[in-house]
Amino acid sequence: MAITSRAPAPGGGASAPPSGAPAPSPGGPPGRRTAWSEGVQRLREAATTEPGRLRIIGAVLAALIMLFGMVSVWEVAERATAADDVVGRSQPLSADAASIYRSLADADTTSSSGFLLGAQEPREVRERYEKDIANASRLLVSAAANTGGSEESRRQITLLSEQLPRYTGLIEQARATNRQGLPLGGAYLRYANEQMTTQLLPAAQRLYEAETRRLYTDDDDARAWPVGSLGLGLLALAALVWAQRRNYRHTNRVFNHGLVAATAASAVVLLWLSVGHTVARSSLSEARTDGQESMKVLNDARIASLQARASENLTLIARGAVLAEDKKSDKYDVDFANNMKQLDAGLATALRLADDEDGRSPVSRAVDGVEQWKQRHAAAREADLKGDYEAALSQVVGDEQHKESSGAAFDTVDASLDRAVAHEQREFTRAARDGIGALGGLVTGSAVLVVAGATAALLGIGRRLSEYR
Repeated sequence: MAITSRAPAPGGGASAPPSGAPAPSPGGPPGRRTAWSEGVQRLREAATTEPGRLRIIGAVLAALIMLFGMVSVWEVAERATAADDVVGRSQPLSADAASIYRSLADADTTSSSGFLLGAQEPREVRERYEKDIANASRLLVSAAANTGGSEESRRQITLLSEQLPRYTGLIEQARATNRQGLPLGGAYLRYANEQMTTQLLPAAQRLYEAETRRLYTDDDDARAWPVGSLGLGLLALAALVWAQRRNYRHTNRVFNHGLVAATAASAVVLLWLSVGHTVARSSLSEARTDGQESMKVLNDARIASLQARASENLTLIARGAVLAEDKKSDKYDVDFANNMKQLDAGLATALRLADDEDGRSPVSRAVDGVEQWKQRHAAAREADLKGDYEAALSQVVGDEQHKESSGAAFDTVDASLDRAVAHEQREFTRAARDGIGALGGLVTGSAVLVVAGATAALLGIGRRLSEYR
């Protein structure tokens, strides 16, 4: 019998499979499936039956409610922390930076007043100067320990810590030389004042601005709307309403107790979140506008008054030795006029921002004190320009004949502004603490309610599933 041979496939490859044999799977051995594909297949099969669809709806509802709760807890906790930082860290650091500036400016003013009095410098003047320097040093140490990661603040604190001992050394040299009756003491004092105005006070101003920026950043973080929580809350409520409407269409039952409880829990959390944050935002905004902004204006006014007083004293100390840019006017007298303009503008703004009588009253007294100060300064300058230095000196620093001196008017202004700042500080703290209180309990309450809501949603869906068993 003849033997017939099968011709090889073209190209020398394997022969084609016999007719009717199953084709190999392109992704691997025949019939092999991945866990993912099996899961997708089961999900598709479940979605074709009502119990399967109910299980999917229940899982989605529970997950959505839990996600709403987790985001709410996270966002509220962040805002509560920022609000705590405003009251407990940022604002105190900003206030301390302003106090450093005031202490330095007051020390410069007091040292010039003591220099004018010479050997008759009263003990209280010397003690006030030493208290200012000690206060500035203490606050610098505190700021260095609490300023955190602010590179700008650390740089200014380092500069202040280095320059302050140099300034006090110059003041001691000026005081010692002045007691010996040597005219070189005035030069030392002017050099100390120049160091104060060109290095120390600008550094203190930059420190204050850096800490105030951080305060405003924390305040903005505390007042930011929790957009993620509100959006997820509305989405969860919409999903729950849809699920209940679907349940009604399939069963003609108006209410599913589990879904109703889940809807109520989610609505309470959303309402609590909205109202609590609105109240907190309002209180923190009040603290910022009625407290912090007023304190900033008052601090600037107080600094202007201190600089004006130092310029007034230096006018008598320099006695025309330092000229302004026009080479004709006395530099310190020009500085005094500019400082008084800043003081007038600051007091006008402070009066406008004051929202109660306790805030307006000390500012009004400061305004009256400034008017008296201007009048007495004008009289002192008139005497000085006529060559009567002793009369001018007594009208500036005061004596038995001139108790109503420009120095007394300055003390009135300074004390009034100090009371106004203290009042605004209390107002800021009260309003900010109200804002923190509005967020109190929201983290724990949200967590408990959303867990209860997710559980209720699962129980509600479970009740429907039980009807198919």
